[in-house]
Amino acid sequence: MKLFNFIKTYVVILVITLFAGCDNMLQEHAYSQLDPETVLSDRQGIESVLISAYGNINFGDKALVNEWEGYPADLTFARGGGEERQARIMENWEWDSSTNISGGNSADSFINVYSRHYNVIRDTNIILDNIGAVQGISEDEANALIAETKFLRAWAYYRLYKYFGPTPLRTSSNDPSEMPRASEVEIKSFIESEIMEAIPYLPNPGQEASYGRVTTGGAMGLLAKFYLNTRQWEKAAEMSQNVIDLGAYELFPVFEDLLKVENERNSEMILVNSRNQNAAPNSQDYINGAFPPGFMEWPEKGLTFQSNWANWAVGYRFREHLYHSFHPEDQRREPILIRYINNAGETIDLLNDFEDNIRAFRIWPDPNAVANDHGNDLPEIRYADILLTRAEALNEISGPNQESIELINQIRNRAGLTDENEISLSDFSSQEQLRDHIFDERKWEFYGEGHRRTDLVRQGKFVEQALSRGVSHASEHHNRYPLPQAAMDANPLLEQNPGY
Repeated sequence: MKLFNFIKTYVVILVITLFAGCDNMLQEHAYSQLDPETVLSDRQGIESVLISAYGNINFGDKALVNEWEGYPADLTFARGGGEERQARIMENWEWDSSTNISGGNSADSFINVYSRHYNVIRDTNIILDNIGAVQGISEDEANALIAETKFLRAWAYYRLYKYFGPTPLRTSSNDPSEMPRASEVEIKSFIESEIMEAIPYLPNPGQEASYGRVTTGGAMGLLAKFYLNTRQWEKAAEMSQNVIDLGAYELFPVFEDLLKVENERNSEMILVNSRNQNAAPNSQDYINGAFPPGFMEWPEKGLTFQSNWANWAVGYRFREHLYHSFHPEDQRREPILIRYINNAGETIDLLNDFEDNIRAFRIWPDPNAVANDHGNDLPEIRYADILLTRAEALNEISGPNQESIELINQIRNRAGLTDENEISLSDFSSQEQLRDHIFDERKWEFYGEGHRRTDLVRQGKFVEQALSRGVSHASEHHNRYPLPQAAMDANPLLEQNPGY
């Protein structure tokens, strides 16, 4: 059972928060297993707050894939329906500190994503402030809870840093409401040290209490990606090797089946954003916008539209240069829909009869979806990412090398590119050549998973790609999003990112 089947716990947490914020409200006490006055004194109460933190850190549907990582980059955009207007704002780099980036729903606006990660920080700080008073748990159990909590807090700060840069470093629920931003050194040192302190006390892969909770592999994997995206190459190479050395992960055999619901919990998944079709808003809704108009059947894949699925007016489209960039035998382009049969029985050719209208079915429809809500998990980190992280880091350290080539070929082999289609060290005469190839491999491997903007920023190509597609006002300050205006209003000590 997924961790987030317990979403009803959020209601309890909200009630607890409500009682905690009111003085002598009606002079009544809440009598339950989670009495607000005793909730933090036993393990059940602490874990309830921990589940709340997990709920807020989960960020694995179209908000991540599209608005935050996709539309501002070079592969995907949206047309049609109520979402198009806001999608164009992100596509054309017209965002500002008040931008709502999710159609008519503000759930994924800058302020709400900023706030949801500070809700994680709030929850984790509450746990860490009170864990010493918890009754009935051993020292080992307490250390494990502290480690898991610190990891979640570091994960939240890493997300905030990746999108907004340094933000206020709150490490206690008693911190003042108004705080300045941390420095670059402070925030990066904090993220690193928190994860490093957590790793020895976390469960090994497969030993976690519930699916979706962090393990040593998940913590090491996130730290490896943190090092990579902050260009700490030596540390990225070492930490990714540590993940490999665990021996707990391997590439899933068939790329196009990787993110199907029936293949969840496979051994490629290291850290996941867990979703559940019966637990909106913690469900997956990307595929509803990937269906083209009147979609009825994809004959080559045996996929027929089901009555329990939704087909939204908006269309999440990919630019066709992605499709044409693949080697013809690369099986990673298999989940890209280029042709289908519509409700009238007509064959619609999205690749040849339209411009930039192909669709990515990486997140395959869930047979048991409930209307808009599918249950597909979205990986934050999978094993292929760790292999390419080490390959990239080694190249940045010493240029083209045999180990990087072998790591890349593991992924290419899974995609059906074997023998003469493998790459060799002799193919690359410079560090830049191999860097560009690894960048292409990441495009082919992770399209539709919510990594593209971050990869472009790390490689110094984010502004370049925008200028090349006509966004003439794109500037280096756009490598970070603006701090939300509502956060600035609430905390006068905040200083806005330069350029906004």
